Amino acid sequence: MPRMLDVSEDVRAEIGDEEADRLLAGLNAPGSYDCTSCRTPGDSEQERTSTVLFVGDETAVLAFAHATCIPSQVVQVAEDQLQGAVRSITGEDPNAAQDRPQGAPGQAVLGITSGLVLINGELHPALVVEPTAPIARPGTTGNGGDDFLPLLIEQGFVPISDVNQRPSLLPGWSVLVAMGQLHAVLQPGTGGGSPVAWWQAHQPLQVTDGWRAAANRSHTVLVFAAPVGSIGQQPREDLLRQALEKAASGGRLVAAAMPLAGT
Repeated sequence: MPRMLDVSEDVRAEIGDEEADRLLAGLNAPGSYDCTSCRTPGDSEQERTSTVLFVGDETAVLAFAHATCIPSQVVQVAEDQLQGAVRSITGEDPNAAQDRPQGAPGQAVLGITSGLVLINGELHPALVVEPTAPIARPGTTGNGGDDFLPLLIEQGFVPISDVNQRPSLLPGWSVLVAMGQLHAVLQPGTGGGSPVAWWQAHQPLQVTDGWRAAANRSHTVLVFAAPVGSIGQQPREDLLRQALEKAASGGRLVAAAMPLAGT
């Protein structure tokens, strides 16, 4: 039976016309599925469904999502990240999501904390990014300074003096939530190419049901960033909010809004 599938031109180019046509005809596509973004059930016979192709160095995984959650697209991810996603699908390595995510701009490691932030009476899903060491500008030997915020401002992040100020959307960036877990923050590829990971989880990061529900409602995630030592690991969202407000009042906070899972 034909499926209500959306197969983007990029996905078709990767999988080939024959496979794309077989999917559309219902030969290789599931009727029911768990949405790769919100993890709730979907039915490609009853509702528009996006085909999402995750591509690593050696592995490619075709997943399905509600078209209202994310569009059909090709997402370039690191091979080890994709293998972690495969393990989460097959049920192996159940504790992987508990590992602390890591990313590496230069030689620094970025830590990410997820939480809900209240702005004008509405809860917004947020990610708070803080490196474990000062960030040197690429190509420099480092002089003891920290260029983390200037580098992000050059990328389009905006300084935040008040956490109640909702940041504007940053074009070309997005937050990738796949199979119900946080996998990466993506930035535009060079020369208009496919998005690349600015930060990616060493192992997929579990988010709360409330965070995921808020993200699915707004299709937008607020990403805050502060230099090392500004926020810390806060055990509760009220303490995280206090740390954000302190960083903002001290001129040590930048932010951007990003669409959920895709550009």
